[in-house]
Amino acid sequence: MQLAAIIVSLVLIVVGVALFARALLQIYTFMRLGQNVPAGTRTDEPVQRTVTVAKEFLGHTRMNRWGIVGVAHWFVAVGFFSLLLTIVNAVGQLFQADWLLPIVGEWAPYNVFVEFIGTMTVLGIAVLIVIRQLSRPDKPGRKSRFAGSNFGQAYFVEAVILIVGVCIFMLHALEGAQHHVNSYEASFFISYPVVSWLEGMDVSTLQNLTYFFAGLKIATSFIWMITVALKTDMGVAWHRFLAFPNIWFKRNADGAVSLGALLPMTSGGKEIDWEDPGEDDTFGVSQVEQFSWKGILDFSTCTECGRCQSQCPAWNTGKPLSPKLLIMSLRDHAHAKAPYLLAGGGKDMEGNEKATEEQLKDVPAAALAEAERPLIGTLEENGVIDPDVLWSCTTCGACVEQCPVDIEHIDHIVDMRRYQVMIESAFPSEAGTMLKNLEKKGNPWGLAKKQRVEWTKEVDFEVPIVGKDVEDLSEIDYLYWVGCAGALEDRAKKTTKAFAELLHIAGVKFAIMGGDEKCTGDSARRLGNEPLFQQLGQENVAMLNMAFGEDDEDDSTKKAKASKKIVATCPHCFNTIANEYPQLGGEYEVIHHTQLLQHLVDEGKLVPVTPVEGLITYHDPCYLGRHNKIYTPPREIIAKVPGLRNEEMHRHKERGFCCGAGGARMWMEERIGKRINNERVDEALSLNPDIVSTACPFCLVMLTDSVNGKKNDGKAKESVQVVDVSQLLLESVKTPADPSGDAEDADQPEPAPVQ
Repeated sequence: MQLAAIIVSLVLIVVGVALFARALLQIYTFMRLGQNVPAGTRTDEPVQRTVTVAKEFLGHTRMNRWGIVGVAHWFVAVGFFSLLLTIVNAVGQLFQADWLLPIVGEWAPYNVFVEFIGTMTVLGIAVLIVIRQLSRPDKPGRKSRFAGSNFGQAYFVEAVILIVGVCIFMLHALEGAQHHVNSYEASFFISYPVVSWLEGMDVSTLQNLTYFFAGLKIATSFIWMITVALKTDMGVAWHRFLAFPNIWFKRNADGAVSLGALLPMTSGGKEIDWEDPGEDDTFGVSQVEQFSWKGILDFSTCTECGRCQSQCPAWNTGKPLSPKLLIMSLRDHAHAKAPYLLAGGGKDMEGNEKATEEQLKDVPAAALAEAERPLIGTLEENGVIDPDVLWSCTTCGACVEQCPVDIEHIDHIVDMRRYQVMIESAFPSEAGTMLKNLEKKGNPWGLAKKQRVEWTKEVDFEVPIVGKDVEDLSEIDYLYWVGCAGALEDRAKKTTKAFAELLHIAGVKFAIMGGDEKCTGDSARRLGNEPLFQQLGQENVAMLNMAFGEDDEDDSTKKAKASKKIVATCPHCFNTIANEYPQLGGEYEVIHHTQLLQHLVDEGKLVPVTPVEGLITYHDPCYLGRHNKIYTPPREIIAKVPGLRNEEMHRHKERGFCCGAGGARMWMEERIGKRINNERVDEALSLNPDIVSTACPFCLVMLTDSVNGKKNDGKAKESVQVVDVSQLLLESVKTPADPSGDAEDADQPEPAPVQ
């Protein structure tokens, strides 16, 4: 038995190590097929990046949000890497049953560590196995985050970990039995009952048991290594290696998730010069090799855990998009196409083959067939990603927020959209109207720019307009960026007027850009029309820089004017100006209106005194919450309004559910599955609230539409209001109407029910 175990183990070790080394080289070569990234963008601050990896791994910062799953996975992950010496120990035990590692073999702290981590690894994987079984998807299985994952591969990996963990435990107990430990030795504080049972056996039996468990441990470990080396697209196994570089190379060195700004478009590792784009520049992604190497690394790192899928509003409302399945499809396609690409294959901009027949003669037929598949195409077209998958995304960021290995789903989706819009002109037709309106009128509704200031006639105080009432912003506290919806959409205009009145009450000096303000380009960019975003953004940046005195020749004046701030009621405008306009040369200090209102309340410049009675629930806008981590100010404002009783929806803050308007979905019809805004409103109405509040004009429109529809269907009480936080605060800040005063005012309390 001993000799057989030695021979089998040594053969498996040699073959496993050789194949694994080859697999690492293959993966490295494979990653290099992707485009370069701009120099320094993924390698800046190397020390901070290393710290980030250590924090995310040792702290399991994402996984631990999932309770017991995170704890169990921590022990499995830590056990995998920290117990590698047990393999060396097992090899020694094959030759000599009572062999111990030199130096540390008899060191109590090391043995206590092996005892504890080894045991907890077994318990951890057992917990994960049970959770997977309890979460098995029913057909069609949308409620399970494992729906669509490769269960066979997962079972294989789980079985390997369980067997190896049991072997580590038993080999440690056999050490104790052969070295005659007593019950007081800390090294065996868990396994001593097993040690005591084993001590009743003769030496020969103990030796044979040692050879068996040592051989089983080595065989299992290296069969696993051989298997994953031969299948480099097995994400459930490879993520334990690739997660480290994927986290290290993430967009933000400090560990922040890759949300907020979209990355600038690049070609050949350089940002595209929109003033003079190169003839060979690629616009967006139409072939898998046009993703960056970081994108290809992302695809290979996916562990198929489905956390992204479980949080995705599209998937949860019956649409074809699952962030997990999208990444898996790109991974499988990239790996299947790799032999063709590594042989020099590829298509130029006209679709002509770059490689010669001689270069491709040894490429497997399967790889050649994979190369012919369109990246975006319907099932009939044999496409890798269906167009309905691509256009279902709201860019809410739930997938990126939850991914434990920092995959950047939104960037990849938008890159594919860019090609479809810019080169193929293939996108939902109704979005075309929005794009034309932006091009011609600078707003999605196509209204005249003079209508941007119509709302100012509906308030009883002066609203200064830059260039008309004030020359510049030198004497102004805040530039109020009203936004297209805030200026032109009737429901959002109520928020605009309420916020402006609050600023007036608080004595804050503010001004607006009026008709000179154009759409920030958020929807155009997320739809994929990067040139239109660039045009709108550059025009806005030039206007803002002039208003802030950026062109002033007097440096001292320039500094004073440049220090002024922008406040926005729309999270999409806020995100674009704060996070994306720096890409265009616009550096501003931008805050959201709820942040400013909270500050004014805290300073006592706004004092909520009038009770607003009722139960309220607050909806987190995705671009305020997940994308910019602003969760507290709206809630603190609500908490300061007397009379309100706040109750959170089940899905809130980091796990908040989208309204369905982001990613330019505001301008597209929702034809598949349940409407996302209806799903969100159903969750809100389950609390039987009097008020549904939010802090975004897009959310306000989407939620109001759904609530009104449910009122018409008799599924919501007529008294339910959907209002912005600023409207609630204004109602409370205002003193109660005098019964003997103006009857019209008494008949129209603020805020009026949203229509």
